[in-house]
Amino acid sequence: MKILIVEDETLLALELESEIEAAGHDVVGEAMESFAARSIIDAEHPEFAFVDIHLLDGPTGIDVGRYLAECGIPYVFVTGNVKRIPEDFAGALGAIEKPYTANGLRNALDFLASVVEGDEHALPPPSLIMAPEPSERHRSRA
Repeated sequence: MKILIVEDETLLALELESEIEAAGHDVVGEAMESFAARSIIDAEHPEFAFVDIHLLDGPTGIDVGRYLAECGIPYVFVTGNVKRIPEDFAGALGAIEKPYTANGLRNALDFLASVVEGDEHALPPPSLIMAPEPSERHRSRA
């Protein structure tokens, strides 16, 4: 898979890149703020993205996520504060909470690659917080 990393912490982005490449995927770009992320999305057309909520230009990761969803690109949030994720998950498949373990990240990446490839029977690992189905979101408000 061609993967975009949207993360404002350099060391975390490098760690994530290393894990992605070790799993046999390609990192097509890294962005630390929303404008750069949109530019990479438009130029590289990634197949998947990891997106932090808080970037150098503020809590704009949610906006980046919505843009990815509009473009039909699946993604997950990677964040230290899952409470900041909107109820609709801004179109994300789910979230990985920081700090995460290398093993947890690898398991989530394997699952996400399966989902992107169309495997509807793959089971999410415990390291991945799945976005609720639209019907479940509606029920939680009732």
